[in-house]
Amino acid sequence: MDWIPHADALADRVSRPGSPWRLVVAATPRHGFVPRWWKAGGGTWALQKGSSDPEAWLATAYSDRTLVTQVGPLHADHATQEDKPVGKPTSSSTLPSLVVQMYEHAAIEPTSTVLDVGTGSGYGTAVLCERVGVDRVTSIDVDAYLVKAATERLDEIGLRPRMLVGDATGPLPGPVDRIVAMVSVRPVPPSWLEALPVGGRLATTITNTSMILTATKTKDGSAVGRIERDWAMFMATRAGRDYPPRHHALVDKARTEDGEDIHIGRFPALDVVEAWEVRSMLELSAPDIEHHFDDDGYTRTAIMVHPDGSWARAVQEGRSFPTVHQGGPRRLGNLLDEVRDYWLQHGQLPLHGALARVAPDGSIHLRRGRWTATISA
Repeated sequence: MDWIPHADALADRVSRPGSPWRLVVAATPRHGFVPRWWKAGGGTWALQKGSSDPEAWLATAYSDRTLVTQVGPLHADHATQEDKPVGKPTSSSTLPSLVVQMYEHAAIEPTSTVLDVGTGSGYGTAVLCERVGVDRVTSIDVDAYLVKAATERLDEIGLRPRMLVGDATGPLPGPVDRIVAMVSVRPVPPSWLEALPVGGRLATTITNTSMILTATKTKDGSAVGRIERDWAMFMATRAGRDYPPRHHALVDKARTEDGEDIHIGRFPALDVVEAWEVRSMLELSAPDIEHHFDDDGYTRTAIMVHPDGSWARAVQEGRSFPTVHQGGPRRLGNLLDEVRDYWLQHGQLPLHGALARVAPDGSIHLRRGRWTATISA
């Protein structure tokens, strides 16, 4: 297959004029890392095989979109057309523009040694190898099959970086000049700071937020930087083949019960997952909220549940104000209202552009003007 014109066109779309990443994207055969993938639809996932339609395979592989390669524990490589997994993605080939975006935030130079956290399909690892050379790249993933498949596919194109199976939140090889993550963390693993020399830099996202954190290690063992004026969201780090099960029983409770607090809300029912900044700010107050949203064209229902047993349901009919039901130890709907109040009062939320200090224990301390926040375990 003549993939080179497709890769060249992709490089033009995802890199700035004069960017050093243009040539490496153009030289990387992305289709080889996604011979199979999952396509979402109808509440489940359908298997897609590149060999079934080579032209469509090239068009998809060289589009600037994320291609999900694993849902729950089921990788597309091991699936049949009859398989219809239902669950959260656990691996993907990240959209190329976001790969380049994160590498630019990491300030990777041709002489940098780089730890690539979250091997996934191996495509990002290949891009790194083309930029700095295989001897300067180490890639790690918790999933043994992902590392195995990526290693084989990298080898097929003559790239043999150091590939590791392991928990990236635990001990890491070092020192490395740059750590860049295609998974999200909360807080920053202390081992990342230990692996960086003074002057080393990390770039990552914070779990369940759109915040990109960049920070440079200092002599006291901490790192200083900022939340970039940019947005990205990644899957969270995980310990096994899949994420822990969702809170189905609590979601059912939130859908049906009246709760201890019932009132008329002040704001329309919101699809928080799609409101990235609002979700990020809310996550600082109550980490790990699970969101659900339904809209039939007339009735909008927004549900939030939290591992501590708190829940909230906002039901809005037409243009009326929603009825809000809440239960559990915290009032999640009130916390969301506080975020929206701040936004209206100040014209923006304070997250992006905030100064950041990462303490040696990994906790992240944010400051912008008078506003401060701490992100810890």
